[in-house]
Amino acid sequence: MSTNELPEHVRANRAAWDGWASEWVERGRRNWAGEPEWGLFGVPETELRLLPDDLAGLDTIELGCGTGYVSAWLARRGARPVAIDNSSAQLATARRLQAEFGIEFPLIHGNAESVPLPDASFDFAISEYGAVLWADPDRWVPEAARLLRPGGRLVALTNSVLAYLCSQDLEAAGPTTDHLLRPQFGMGRTVWPDGDGSVEFHMSHGRWIETFRRAGFEVEELIEVRPPEGATTSFEWMSAEWARQWPAEDAWKVRKRI
Repeated sequence: MSTNELPEHVRANRAAWDGWASEWVERGRRNWAGEPEWGLFGVPETELRLLPDDLAGLDTIELGCGTGYVSAWLARRGARPVAIDNSSAQLATARRLQAEFGIEFPLIHGNAESVPLPDASFDFAISEYGAVLWADPDRWVPEAARLLRPGGRLVALTNSVLAYLCSQDLEAAGPTTDHLLRPQFGMGRTVWPDGDGSVEFHMSHGRWIETFRRAGFEVEELIEVRPPEGATTSFEWMSAEWARQWPAEDAWKVRKRI
């Protein structure tokens, strides 16, 4: 598919992330070098437990991989990862980090809403602030189901519903508030005023459940993430004080029906 044939939000997000990629190199390097830590506050995998206990020999795909560190974590645990991202600049960083850390896996420049791979190719799929935030859920969730084998699992970590409802329109206006700033009904495609034209997708819990089930998934768990005492974040729009009182992130665990 040529660039001109891509959906408008895919083209907008590709341009935005190609422009932002240089800002994520050092964060990517730190994540490649360390043990799995998730989300805004780096919650350890030992606490959050998003990954299967045994990844050895599993075929995995990361949907919206960025610099590829999640797939590197999977590879270290014995999986056979494949990773796809919409940004060629992010993938260039991922390739450099593959060479630096001596871990190689296929990297695909493409759109998680239309992955150029056969049906039932994978046992496990994951998106940490990748497709789950930047792709249309009515397209990427059915695509994830197509790629997974029966019984395959999908994990998705993204901003919580409450964080979206309480976030200010401009990051410069300050951190997330303790009151609602927008309606829950009508959540979906979101273009922030300071987002360089990028398009995010936010949905209520009910809409997520509906979307997962329609695509052939059963919801196994919704983790409303609470960072540990003393956690910090570099993201100015969210504070640890807020996230210790209300969930700033939602982690979904779903399984494809057999």
